[in-house]
Amino acid sequence: MSDTSVHAQPAPDQPEGELSVRTVAMPADTNQNGDIFGGWLLSQMDLAGTVYAYKIIQSRNVTVAIEAMTFRKPVYVGDVVSVYVTTVRVGRTSITVHVEAWVQRRKESNLILVTDGNYTYVAVDDQGHPQEIRRDAPQGRG
Repeated sequence: MSDTSVHAQPAPDQPEGELSVRTVAMPADTNQNGDIFGGWLLSQMDLAGTVYAYKIIQSRNVTVAIEAMTFRKPVYVGDVVSVYVTTVRVGRTSITVHVEAWVQRRKESNLILVTDGNYTYVAVDDQGHPQEIRRDAPQGRG
C-alpha cells in the first residue's frame, strides 16, 4: 500500500498532541486476509479520542461523528500502535478532536503515521441527554 490518496494532507514527521492510547496489534485483530482490520484501528482511535475528550470537558461523552479519515499505511501484527490527540474545537455541547495513529514496526525505531482523522464527541448527562460543556473545565494541551 502506498501513501494515501491525492486528497490527503502530507503526513507530519512526528506525532502531534497528547499520547492517549498505546497498544500492540495482535493476530486476533486481523481480517480474513491476515491484515489488521481497519475497524480495530478506528476503535482504538475512538477510545483515545473519548479518553482525551473526557479530560478536556470533564463529562461523560458519546461519539457522534468520525470524519476526514485518512488511511495512509497498513498496520501489521506486532506493530506498537500509539494514538495521539489534539483539540480542534470546543463547542456548546461538543468537542472535535484530531486523532493520529502512529506505529513503530518491529526492529525499527522510527514512527510512521498510519491513520488520522477528526472525531466529534457530545457531552451527555447521566440520562444520555446532551449537556453544555462547563467553560471552567480544564483545557488540555493541543
